[in-house]
Amino acid sequence: MKLLHFADAHIDMANYGRHDPATGLPLRVLDFLKSLDTIVDAAIAEKVDLVIFAGDAYKDRSPAPTFQREWGRRIIRLSQAGIPTLLLVGNHDMSPAAGRAHAVQEFDTLQIPNVRVLQQPQFLSADELGLPAQVMALPWVSRSGLMAALQVSGEDAGKVYEEVEQRLADLVQGWFEEQVDPSLPVVMTAHASVQGAVYGAERMVMLGSDLVLSGSLVKDPRLDYVALGHIHKPQNLNGPGPDPKDKTPYTHPPVIYPGSIERVDFGEAGDDKFYVIAEITRSKTQVRWRRLEGIRPFVDKFVRLESSENVTARLKSALPKQEKLAEAIVRLVVEYPREWDTLIDEPALRAHAAGAFEFHLVKRPQMEARIRLPADQTISSLSPLELLDQYWRATHADDGEIEALQALAREILTDEE
Repeated sequence: MKLLHFADAHIDMANYGRHDPATGLPLRVLDFLKSLDTIVDAAIAEKVDLVIFAGDAYKDRSPAPTFQREWGRRIIRLSQAGIPTLLLVGNHDMSPAAGRAHAVQEFDTLQIPNVRVLQQPQFLSADELGLPAQVMALPWVSRSGLMAALQVSGEDAGKVYEEVEQRLADLVQGWFEEQVDPSLPVVMTAHASVQGAVYGAERMVMLGSDLVLSGSLVKDPRLDYVALGHIHKPQNLNGPGPDPKDKTPYTHPPVIYPGSIERVDFGEAGDDKFYVIAEITRSKTQVRWRRLEGIRPFVDKFVRLESSENVTARLKSALPKQEKLAEAIVRLVVEYPREWDTLIDEPALRAHAAGAFEFHLVKRPQMEARIRLPADQTISSLSPLELLDQYWRATHADDGEIEALQALAREILTDEE
């Protein structure tokens, strides 16, 4: 069986840039949709037997109708091509309030042909899939939902995840013992953190605490492929990842986070983006990592100024050449003594990065961490007003500010007395 696996689309993550005048969509949304189109085109062109989307279609559970339309157009293409497609519900798809619809609910409500929404733990047999394979599905489990289901109070919250992990392990074991056909491949899909996984910067967009699945649960050799979502850094927890130089020994089954389909923020600046095509047979799986081309570059630079000479030239030299800044999302973080603030020529830096898609200059002026008293003075020997005077000077306030602040302080202290 040929499987295409992708996850963490977040197609409405329009946190940078402007809108496209032709479509009215944010240009960053078009970046995500371009990757999604590449994945759908590959599924159809390679005639895959099954597509698994392992959760998080949007950035939250209340996407704008325009973004729902764009996501729906791509999923309908898979439906019309006759490709069975499983949509796992992720944490960003799910409402924290019990009873409210999740973000991909309409595909279940309208019963779209060949599309199945997996919103609760379930086992899908070969007959249900219409394929020579079986799927175990573990969608996102929310903390509040767990506490309600297990009838535990806030004081017992620390035991919730331990309890649910045991219940999931028992559930999976029950499927193996009672429902799995041992002659057919078994695929597990889960939207969760797994013990030992390497986190990317998606911590920036996660909601709430994580249930962490044990490695033994997903690395069970009776499984033939594990399709994970939730962590944005592409990796195989049971063998070599997408890097051709990765010489990690292969162990069955592959336990794969394909990662997000576009860079979400600067924490993913150095990450390539992928989807996975896997050829699955019983006890043997071949994995092909497919790099998504044309991903918008992120450039993230940090400079700590140690000298006040040629400050702007130094900052320009820290950035790549202008042709490499073209259409990139750029951040330059600068740490410097506060009194050098006027030495940074911000218009010149913005002109240098004019070809960038977006340029962020983050200035971090530093103040002396400690107030240093003369050798012949101690704190106890100074009055409150004298101590305040020392503090204002340590913050590099100008003389006019210090005089005004001291006058106010004097009034307050006099009133108190």
